[in-house]
Amino acid sequence: MNTQDIQHQLKQYLALRCALGFQNPTERRLLTDFVSYLTVEGLAAPVRAHSAVEWAFSSARHCQPAARSHRLGVARGFLAYLRATFPDTEVPGTHLLAATKRPVPHIYSDTEIGQLLSGARALRPADGLRPRTIATLIGLLVSTGLRGGEAVRLRLADVNLSTEPPRLNIHKTKFRKSRLVPLHPSTAQALNEYSAHRRRICDGALCERFFVSDKGTPMPYRTVSGIFVRLTREAGIRGPVGERGPSLRHLRHTFAVNRLTAWYRDGQDVNARIPELSVYLGHARPQDTYWYLSATAELLGLAAQRFEAQASSGGLS
Repeated sequence: MNTQDIQHQLKQYLALRCALGFQNPTERRLLTDFVSYLTVEGLAAPVRAHSAVEWAFSSARHCQPAARSHRLGVARGFLAYLRATFPDTEVPGTHLLAATKRPVPHIYSDTEIGQLLSGARALRPADGLRPRTIATLIGLLVSTGLRGGEAVRLRLADVNLSTEPPRLNIHKTKFRKSRLVPLHPSTAQALNEYSAHRRRICDGALCERFFVSDKGTPMPYRTVSGIFVRLTREAGIRGPVGERGPSLRHLRHTFAVNRLTAWYRDGQDVNARIPELSVYLGHARPQDTYWYLSATAELLGLAAQRFEAQASSGGLS
């Protein structure tokens, strides 16, 4: 195996990953860097496990252990693919570096959500579209659990408020999944009101995106996310600059946890309804939705009570 071989295999691997719905620019960048490292160091024939470990540390010496573990995991996936064609390829073990611990998301309380909405409505200019855009976006994420990027990329044609029920068309996003997202009447009303402000303030200078700036141009996700972080700091939900904390994506976690909690309180069969929530959220597998069960003490307590009730009645036999 020479340099051309491994570069060709990388292209094939990335194409396969893309076809399976994995579109991760960071992973692509890391693998390109990994192959470059092997090429420069003359380590392409055959690839040894220690080379992957050395690369994982090479430009991440001052990073957290989780970052190095992630780099090695990315390389491990490619090397496992490579070994199918070049059997001499070595794949590093799964426990060579500290594993990444998935952080527990922040679940926003009703009070915190109210503070964020008030902060958004107070943005400048007071008579412009910006305060309404951010407030409506936050409200939409709270009420639907959309990914932030999905909401920001909504087009006018994707927002169907005159249908019964009102719904959003979410086109191929993560894992190339598309879905319809039904809306609560109050959510549809809020979107209708925003649409009216949008038409009036922008005076016709509009793009096809539903959420736009005062100039009628798209609102980039990075801009929306940055404004949201500022609002969380002003509300005292997040620490000072430089500290990590609650972010826009945690609104999605909040929606999922609140939905599961409501089902438990209503005495519904949560296991039977998890697939519904999984489809609504656009998850690739129901297992991804089950992770939310560990997000809050209240949810864990309700799940434990249900388990104990089933166990005492013999429902688990």
